[in-house]
Amino acid sequence: MRKILAYPLTVIYFIFFGLTLVIFHPIQWICLRIFGYHAHKVSVDWLNFFLLRCLNLLGTRFSFNNPYNIPTNRPCIIVANHQSMYDIPPIIWYMRKYHAKFISKKELGKGIPSISFNLKYGGAALIDRKDPDQALKAIQNLAKSSEQNGRSVVIFPEGTRSRTGHPKKFQTGGLKVLFKGIPSAIVVPISINNSWKTLRYGKFPMGIGTHMKFQVHEPIELAGKDHDTLIQQIEKTITEAIIV
Repeated sequence: MRKILAYPLTVIYFIFFGLTLVIFHPIQWICLRIFGYHAHKVSVDWLNFFLLRCLNLLGTRFSFNNPYNIPTNRPCIIVANHQSMYDIPPIIWYMRKYHAKFISKKELGKGIPSISFNLKYGGAALIDRKDPDQALKAIQNLAKSSEQNGRSVVIFPEGTRSRTGHPKKFQTGGLKVLFKGIPSAIVVPISINNSWKTLRYGKFPMGIGTHMKFQVHEPIELAGKDHDTLIQQIEKTITEAIIV
């Protein structure tokens, strides 16, 4: 019965999801071209707010627990496990005052209204997974920009999404590049639970009634830390809070 109900709700969701992307594409363009970065950033924040409201049509709920007063005048390296593409809008919205930028595969940088525009012009690193040199340079450039502008970077060190919620082993290369390139950063671990359930049946129909939970863990000063030891600590903190 639940899956049967998911079919019409998914159709309704896709209609509103698509409309949201189409509407916000010209809004982003106007904000960026006429008013600059900060106006564009606000438009992206609200885009993601409405993407969350679209997910509400599927009965999706969000709990984002951040009990820490994280400074906004310094860059953060936000490290999280990765369960679905729907991990991203809640992080952008609930962590919006930290100006979060993402590392994304280059294929998403074209052809998708609103999303591709933001990735291309909003400060993300678009990487070619088949070209390690290009990927390294893109992440280094993102790190340099973050250090200079006090903006944050989001990285999913598992590399690919966990389709069952079970955490995958962290790949350390990207983290080490960010640690080296953003020495003034605060590291913010986040554990994500239940996001994978939005795609429990695949792309169609979508899962309904999902309660996505985001737990922000105690921020860690990067300065003076051994990077290998820190990565192990972060991975342990994040994975221990994942409930499957």
